Amino acid sequence: MLLGACRLKFDRNKVAFLSPLLVVAGFSLVCCGAGPSTSTTSSTRLTTRVVASQSVSSPTAFPGLLIIDGEIDTLVRGGEIGAGSSPGLMAMSPDRATLLAFNSTVNNWAVEIVGTAKAAQSGSVQLPGPTTSMVALDSGFGYAAVPSAPFEAGPSPGAVEVMNLPAASLAATISIPNAQTVVSSPSGSQLLVFSGDSDVVTIMAPDLVNSGNPVTATLSGFDRPVNAVFSTDGNTAYVLNCGAQCGGTQASVQILNLSTTPPALGALIPVNGATIGFLAGSTLYVAGTGTPTGPLCTSIPSAAPTAATYCGTLDLVNLTTLQDPYYNNPATEIAITDGYHDRIDMSVNGQLFVGSQGCTNIGNVDNPQGEVRGCLSIFNTTNAAVVIPPDNGDVTGLQSFTSREVEYVAEGGNLRVYDTLIDSLLPPNNYIETGTIIITGYIIDVKAIDFF
Repeated sequence: MLLGACRLKFDRNKVAFLSPLLVVAGFSLVCCGAGPSTSTTSSTRLTTRVVASQSVSSPTAFPGLLIIDGEIDTLVRGGEIGAGSSPGLMAMSPDRATLLAFNSTVNNWAVEIVGTAKAAQSGSVQLPGPTTSMVALDSGFGYAAVPSAPFEAGPSPGAVEVMNLPAASLAATISIPNAQTVVSSPSGSQLLVFSGDSDVVTIMAPDLVNSGNPVTATLSGFDRPVNAVFSTDGNTAYVLNCGAQCGGTQASVQILNLSTTPPALGALIPVNGATIGFLAGSTLYVAGTGTPTGPLCTSIPSAAPTAATYCGTLDLVNLTTLQDPYYNNPATEIAITDGYHDRIDMSVNGQLFVGSQGCTNIGNVDNPQGEVRGCLSIFNTTNAAVVIPPDNGDVTGLQSFTSREVEYVAEGGNLRVYDTLIDSLLPPNNYIETGTIIITGYIIDVKAIDFF
């Protein structure tokens, strides 16, 4: 359901949000016509398209992918893309020609394929189980980590499912026990696969699939690795060791040299926590909690006063000196929200957005009284200030733009628009009144399908 001119009047002096509970129960704005929240431009003629996945089906909510005009933050009239009955996680090919959306229902899992040129679904690939990580390559192939995938020739369940996207079919199943996360190099010539409760990294060569040659190689010497960030040339991977947070010993960044044969381990840099990272120049931003709970917020002098007991940390690793000056140094540690950090993005003007799931929520954004806190942290890379926005819920999607100083954030089922000049919700304008793009349902992920 697309929304036009809304009949509900918002108080401009207050930030009004829709809670996921009310939305799921069927509460919605009653809207019609091409009002300020709806764009009438055809989605295929726009060059500033953003897609949001909406996963709830109700009398007033249509599950699917919704197209937004990212220049003016409005839904596009007639811009729905069918993508199953509960689409959530999305992945975009580097050339932005293909969008993948994971659709999950009871005992039925599929990856929906969308061609962005026509903004239409082109096929669907069934998976043998759920996934929380997938990549799409310019080569026309996609890869999904499925930890529960049965595989008779493998020692235990788990695989990377290889998808032929033009044919909308499975091309191969590569056995990797308990495969949880798959990360692609910039060129797509190498994939790193991370398995749960494991101290090894699997290196996968996509070009060797179905060639008769070995497709994977495992490398040991890690400490519960969960993710990686590649250098721009793809020769180096900065592997994030979750350490004690994931049942290991110590969080760290392990440098992996992929230009040698075989690949070789380089320097090991201890950090306070490491589950997600972002590379900007010679600085690697790394977020995590380091332990199952994270440090006490009161133990970090920079932490703002909060009712939350535990905090996460953000480290800035200097890749020139291969040191982390924030490690084990409470006087300089940067406090962020707790939870499992698995979303990170940087705006065009250097505001780092870090999102987590399962964090400590404080207060009620729908009835704010005192502190309101959720799973989003914003770090200003210019002055090192940290903002914890007054919102609730898991952060499940982030999207920045090169032509606008805004960030789209899917948090708690809502799609927020942040003005990155002030690190707060976008002030009211002719198109958006509350800093939220009002969509009936529950938003899981958000991706720009055009370059802008």
